[in-house]
Formats: sequence, structure tokens, C-alpha cells
Amino acid sequence: MAYRIPTQMTLNNNNNARGLHSFVCKRAPGRAARHHALNDLVARSFAAAGVPITKEPARLSRTDGKRPDGLTLVPWQCGKPQCWDVTVICTLAESYVNGAAHEAGAAAEVATTRKEKYADLDSHYLFEPIAVETLGVLNSSANSLLKEIGHKISLNTGESREVSFLHQRISVLVQRFNAILLHDSLPITDGAN
Repeated sequence: MAYRIPTQMTLNNNNNARGLHSFVCKRAPGRAARHHALNDLVARSFAAAGVPITKEPARLSRTDGKRPDGLTLVPWQCGKPQCWDVTVICTLAESYVNGAAHEAGAAAEVATTRKEKYADLDSHYLFEPIAVETLGVLNSSANSLLKEIGHKISLNTGESREVSFLHQRISVLVQRFNAILLHDSLPITDGAN
């Protein structure tokens, strides 16, 4: 049985049977596209709020070459620019399913603890991990940041529903890429059946 994923991967039968392989495999091509699309949405939201940004800023005092997904070019709060890093977590992955079954957003909160690699940025920058579960839940601090961005967009546009619109755009983006990843995990049929 051939799979649509164009890379050589070790396939876990449990994930294949449930259609989750593309969601959990780090080499699935749709995952990188989803990450970039979500990061672009966050960057465009800052821009719509009138805040200039740069994506993947270099030279932020990290010695290992890793860098966050974005940085505001002007102070955001407390005289510090805001950095962010986007991640999407598969709520149905075996490592997260127990926590996610008990509380919505549990997987997203766990994912934020993995962003400790940016802890050294705290003295000069504000850092916000933006973790989104594949079922749509955001981590609580990212939810607060996005509400603040949405309010700033509202001030620019005069539209009071910008916070809702921002959350809807994130939800639609995640669901669209869920469909792509699920499609990529389905077997290729030859049409003879």
C-alpha cells in the first residue's frame, strides 16, 4: 500500500490506522507549510495592528543559531520588543492524548514548556510561545497576546469584532492544514476498485 507522503519514513501502524501519521511525523511536508502559514498569519496580524515586525530575526543573543519566528521592531510592553515562536501540537498523538482528554488546551500548555530554549531572551525581549493544538485550542498566554493584537487592530479599523476574526482565521488555517495532512496520510488508490 503506497502513501502520499513523498519521503522515506518509518510508518507506525497505530498512527496509519487512525490517519494520524502526517500529523505526528516531523518529515511530513504539510507540517512545515502549516507552521509557515500560521507564523505568517501572526506576522500579518501585528502589521494590521500597526506594529512593524521582522520574521526570523538574526542575532538575538542566542549562541546555538536558533531564533524565534518573529520580532516586533518597536517596543510592545515595558519598553521591550515582543518575540514569538509558533508551534502546532497534535492533540491526538499518544504522548498528549491523556492530558488532552482531561483538559482542553493541555497539549498546548505542555508545548510551551518546550520553548525554554528562548529563556535567555527574557532580559532584552518579551517572548511568547504560540502553541496551537490540531483541534484548535491555543495556550492561554498566546490567547491573551492574540486578544491584545486583535484589540489594537480594532483601534485601527474601527471594527469591534477583530479579536473574533483573528481567532477565526487561526481556526480556519489549522483546519485547512488538518485536511491536507489527513489527505496526505490516506493510501493512494489506483481507481480499479
